[in-house]
Amino acid sequence: MRSIIEMAPLQVYYSGLLFTPRSSLIRVGYLKNIPWVAMEPKVADVWSPLIQTLEGHTSDVESAVFSPDGKLVASASWDSTVRLWDTSTGEQCGVLEGHSSWVNSAVFSPNGRLVASASDDNMVRLWDISTGKQCGVLYGHTHRVNSAVFSPNGKLVASASDDKMVRLWDASTGKECGVLDGHTSWVNSAVFSPDGKLVASVSSDNTVRLWDTSTGKQCGVLEGHTSYVNSAVFSPDGKLVASVSSDNTVRLWDTSTGKQYGVLYGHTSWVNSAVFSPDGKLVASASSDRTVRLWDASTGKQCGVLEGHTGYVNSAVFLPDGKLVASASSDGTVRLWDTSTGKECGVLQGHTSYVNSAMFSPDGKLVASASADKTVRLWDTSTRKQCGVFEGHTNWVNSAVFSPNGKLVASASDDRTVKLWDSSTGNQCGVLEGHTSSVNSTVFSLDGKLVASTSKDETVRLWDASTGKQCGVLEGHTDYVNSAVFSPDGKLVASASWDKTVRLWDTPTGKQCGVLEGHTRWVNSAVFSPDGKLVASASFDNTVRLWDTSTGKECGVLEGHTDIVNSAVFPPDGKLVASASSDNTVRLWDISTGKECGVLKGHTSAVYSAVFSPDGKLVASASGDETIRLWDTRNKTTIEIIKAHANVMEFSNDGTHLHTTRGILQLKSSPPSGGNQELPHTLTHSLYVTDQWITCNMKKLLWLPAEYRRSCSAINDTANLIVIGSRSGRVTFISIDFTALPAAYL
Repeated sequence: MRSIIEMAPLQVYYSGLLFTPRSSLIRVGYLKNIPWVAMEPKVADVWSPLIQTLEGHTSDVESAVFSPDGKLVASASWDSTVRLWDTSTGEQCGVLEGHSSWVNSAVFSPNGRLVASASDDNMVRLWDISTGKQCGVLYGHTHRVNSAVFSPNGKLVASASDDKMVRLWDASTGKECGVLDGHTSWVNSAVFSPDGKLVASVSSDNTVRLWDTSTGKQCGVLEGHTSYVNSAVFSPDGKLVASVSSDNTVRLWDTSTGKQYGVLYGHTSWVNSAVFSPDGKLVASASSDRTVRLWDASTGKQCGVLEGHTGYVNSAVFLPDGKLVASASSDGTVRLWDTSTGKECGVLQGHTSYVNSAMFSPDGKLVASASADKTVRLWDTSTRKQCGVFEGHTNWVNSAVFSPNGKLVASASDDRTVKLWDSSTGNQCGVLEGHTSSVNSTVFSLDGKLVASTSKDETVRLWDASTGKQCGVLEGHTDYVNSAVFSPDGKLVASASWDKTVRLWDTPTGKQCGVLEGHTRWVNSAVFSPDGKLVASASFDNTVRLWDTSTGKECGVLEGHTDIVNSAVFPPDGKLVASASSDNTVRLWDISTGKECGVLKGHTSAVYSAVFSPDGKLVASASGDETIRLWDTRNKTTIEIIKAHANVMEFSNDGTHLHTTRGILQLKSSPPSGGNQELPHTLTHSLYVTDQWITCNMKKLLWLPAEYRRSCSAINDTANLIVIGSRSGRVTFISIDFTALPAAYL
């Protein structure tokens, strides 16, 4: 955060005022200092338990762990680094670089002086915390290392690998001092007993194995699980081991005899982890069935089901005094539970993607959570305040789109709903419920009266935009439906699916009126020609296919791409098709002959979409290389390159701007003469959303806190209202009054 403040202090000040809770005295007293914000984002009523967001990793954070004294957090990431953070300030105080692939875990030594990290580069590395320098590379594994752990006295390190081995290492010298060989498949993790005399290892061979650390000999094979064993943990007295498996069970084992002590049945999906309470009386298990379950360790009986998560629960951990359990979930939250009652007593919201792990600090005052949103977050366990009533989706927002008149916004989510929002107020005005799986996309009919939504439940649904009532379920696809589009006259809907087909539907009746078969792989998208007589479909089979909408027959196969075709588009006169492909090119095709008439090369990554200008003389293409290229269709040359990232675009009516999923961009190379001379040039400013910023005319305007960052976005035609859908389920409206903006942005 300090680097952001140093880069743009005034913009961060604006953001601080806008995104603080409504009850904040600072917000109440000083929000009037931002007169150019015409519609404020909806924020929480009170401060959340979130203390710090630790940003710096550039990929998923797999684990976060406190040092023994609680002053540091070490985080392991798929960006190949371990990072150290000061818990009192949130500042990054070390980047441990050296791994050449994903880091799967990091752990402190008992005295807090070392960190051991396990990586996909087949190595364990040891780091000196005082200097941040590497002090040991543990070579020996021949495949990825899944985890590494110190013995209780800190003298040994045990590492578990996909090479089917557990290896023991001398922590002071880095020398290998034992190879624990016996598993017949990947070893997922290894853990020392409290006295350090045993190691328990768990494997995809469905077994737990016990090893004597002094001799390296196997002293027990714990057999009984019928699927992969994901993890194991010793009880505090070392007499029991609890193991969890993809067979939906937790099993308890007697370490002295190796015999099964109990099978804990109840979960209805994979069990990801288990942990004993500090006094050893309870076991908490976390499962993909979205629950945490509490079990009596002495009897094996279930004594609590902790329900509330809306996604997989990846891990659970007890507070040091055993009174609370913290659970981390793919729904982006950490939840706190009272172990005596089983009731939820706090929801820690803020992450914008999966939470992989959570851990209490040694004094129990903090929780650190590690997430796929690339951050570690620190939470205050004493406040546990809710962040207000969270109005919006309860899962990832996949798309947001304005109605043709700009008065409504429809958002589609993994929570299986479409929500309608009043764009003038940002208030929710309808919930379209009926889908039984994630909703992938939504689209309005050209007259704005209908909304079509596509889903992983293999259906397209039609909704009345004014009432929110379902007026049609279009059933027939046999796999996920990726997208749908209305014909120009609104009488047909074309849907593209992973079942390799495009289907045509009669809008008034909802009946299927054509199955367009021919693609040999998933169909990504379909589009109607301007006169509605043709449909062009883009597919994973590297082709575009043309179809006659009146007969449903294939009338052309456009072959030439060497990789997936992501989208296809017609120009206004309908004489060409432009196709965008993962082979980094855009290709132009003559509709009358089906022949290729141009290959637009220049992008260095997959091209996701292309769009023609109103006069058909230009094509704009958007790519994963984070550029948009403007091409002259006559001589097939690039005439402008814009540094921006977008998946969907269209030209403004006058051809001077590009409307993208992230905002509006002004074009330097599209003079007024290239557009429609009858239309005025009303767009004098451009708003755009990057990963962390809203920009105005490509200048940083507002910094976005992590929980407000985009999974999708949309902007209205007058370029003053941005809608941002977030992974957390939040839908945020921000409107800008350009007349009140500081002169520096104009």
